[in-house]
Amino acid sequence: MKSGSDTMMKSGDAMQSGDAMKSGDMPMVGGAPMDPMKKIPENASQAKNLTTLVAAVKAAGLVDTLNGDGPFTVFAPTNAAFEKLPAGTVDELLKPENKDKLTKILTYHVVPAKATSDAAMKMIEDDGGAHTVATVEGAPITLRMNGDKLVIIDESGHGATVTQADVMQANGVVHVIDTVLMPKL
Repeated sequence: MKSGSDTMMKSGDAMQSGDAMKSGDMPMVGGAPMDPMKKIPENASQAKNLTTLVAAVKAAGLVDTLNGDGPFTVFAPTNAAFEKLPAGTVDELLKPENKDKLTKILTYHVVPAKATSDAAMKMIEDDGGAHTVATVEGAPITLRMNGDKLVIIDESGHGATVTQADVMQANGVVHVIDTVLMPKL
């Protein structure tokens, strides 16, 4: 697999597919419209169900990175996903002394390419049911299908289901997920 400036390649298949979003088509995330002309942090900051993620991105100092040209694919855990973590985990991670650990977790949710769900599903099919992708953090995640749902498996074997796919951004795409992915720490 080769990471390119805006695609991920394996055997000549692009990890980017689908038509560009037509103007006026704005999906809603957390009750807020996601403008495909805006970058990931600006859109995410409007979504009521991503406030914990936005606070974590700010605490880790990753806003400027995610405001970059990308392209990025972000698997965005909802507030409910963060609430599944053991009590006190989020508060601990947001402390300045845990910035490195928080950064490791957050960058594990980012792939340095624009990966739509259609392209991911094709690569899963082409690879016999699972496709492994390197994250910005460096460790891999594995993409699988569970029925018609796209599932992301972390290094510990825990899965996060994509609950809202293909939220196009000016610098990539966001897929909302129901569980926080955890790299080996």
